[in-house]
Amino acid sequence: MRVVIQRVSEANVTVEGRVTGEIGPGLLVLAGFAPTDDTRALEWIARKLVQMRIFGDEEGKMNRSVQDIGGQVLIVSQFTLLADARKGNRPSYLGAAPPPIAIPLYEQFVRMLEKLLGQPVATGEFGADMKVRLLNDGPVTIVLDSPESD
Repeated sequence: MRVVIQRVSEANVTVEGRVTGEIGPGLLVLAGFAPTDDTRALEWIARKLVQMRIFGDEEGKMNRSVQDIGGQVLIVSQFTLLADARKGNRPSYLGAAPPPIAIPLYEQFVRMLEKLLGQPVATGEFGADMKVRLLNDGPVTIVLDSPESD
């Protein structure tokens, strides 16, 4: 699993002109799933997201997590995060899980985050052509890969 985490002041995602998810201060998370991802990988990433100290404290130091500030989370599925562009000019997406595998992983990941945060998590629409708007705060952008499976 690979996620791109962006600290935002606000973000939203629309599908065909309709807002499917919208947040204020918090994290926009672009999430890509691999065929080998399992519950352990999802849990590891979910805990990291909730506990990652990338929000400022009273002194402006990145010492607070999204949970600490009561921030919101917007999850957008993005299979292109697992693209392999090392050869040629057309990326290969063989490293991305196909929808029958990725959809349940995505849904499980959203539920895990909701449980950890104690609040609903905003989402895009899996497989749709989405438009994502964000106001990156900092900017702070972090790429995080789940640990390799045993």
